[in-house]
Amino acid sequence: MTQEQLLKELESLAANCGIAVRYEKGDFEGGFCILKAERLVVINKKLAPPRKASLLAQGLAEIGIEDRYLKPAIREYIEDELARIPRA
Repeated sequence: MTQEQLLKELESLAANCGIAVRYEKGDFEGGFCILKAERLVVINKKLAPPRKASLLAQGLAEIGIEDRYLKPAIREYIEDELARIPRA
């Protein structure tokens, strides 16, 4: 699966979870947030597709997707991205 395909799969998963994904420009990378009761993931649109996919996977994991059916490759990718996050 290419990075672009992976990103599309993650965007579809977000839509199915009721999470909006917005690509904006600015001095940030991105992540999950709540804005006026709307749950969304904001991602810097200038990032490379692999980094966009990583941030989206992390944002989806934050909202809790354990009880949803995911393609095995998508679930594995999300779990791998969570394992990369340094824990305090």
